[in-house]
Amino acid sequence: MPQQQGRTVFLAWLGLFIASLLWAGNALIARAFHAAIPPFNLAFWRWSLALALLLPFVARPMWEYRAQMRRAGWRLVLVAALGICTYSVLLYFAARSTAAINLTLLNTCLPLATFIAAGVLLKEWPPRRAWLGLVVASSGLIVLIAQGKIAQLAALSFNPGDLIMLVAVVGWALYTVLLRRWSKYFQFPPLVLLGALILYGVPMLLPFYLQELVNGESFELTAKNLAAIAYTGLCTSLLGYLLWNQGVRVLGVARAVLTNYMLPVFTALLGYLLLDERLQAYHWLGGALIFAGLLVATRPSLR
Repeated sequence: MPQQQGRTVFLAWLGLFIASLLWAGNALIARAFHAAIPPFNLAFWRWSLALALLLPFVARPMWEYRAQMRRAGWRLVLVAALGICTYSVLLYFAARSTAAINLTLLNTCLPLATFIAAGVLLKEWPPRRAWLGLVVASSGLIVLIAQGKIAQLAALSFNPGDLIMLVAVVGWALYTVLLRRWSKYFQFPPLVLLGALILYGVPMLLPFYLQELVNGESFELTAKNLAAIAYTGLCTSLLGYLLWNQGVRVLGVARAVLTNYMLPVFTALLGYLLLDERLQAYHWLGGALIFAGLLVATRPSLR
């Protein structure tokens, strides 16, 4: 039994790191395609594709769990609105009007916002080691953002897009915490839960997508644009959310959310592998501090 439990915990951690890697790719796409694909166009087709791929596998189980889904009621609708609509759409909106470095900096608020939300809503204030790990990991992230230079931080400027990103961060923190708080209402298999969230989320996106079309905002059916939607639909939406939801369920909010600090590390690695960007000394230092912070915060569970 302990061996099986240890395997479950290990797989949960592995899944969270893979989710961070997939979402790092999503951040690159948000920056690269913000001018080519309007935000609600990308969000709507991303989740519609995810639903089309998932529905053949979960339609029957969802019908079998329909009584539990009715019992979850408005809670399921609210979590879908926060997780499926809020963060992804606001991220794409923010990417139109703010620098990539600002998006990364504002994401540093995510673990802190989740810690506070978990304390207030779940009465689960993280232990001191988690706060210490957050501080260490945050220092590593600051090293990455500043590129090892204090002047780089002083030169940062902020605009309305940054406020949009802050709202997105709060939305994701609430999604993560409420997913755990109402877990007794969400006693479905992971795929069924994800299918239900997407099924509720896509109709919420539809009116905003149609409004963009009325305003003349659409995208060309090029191979690159379709590939971007395919990646966000399959990797970011299906795999990333499935792994994240399972990680929160197994490990809890405080530990799971710290893996978000791996996003800039994976973004730097993807830039090196895909965009021929050089890895500098500050990349290694920042990555080492982030990894050290994760070890400090989670050491008892990894032992």
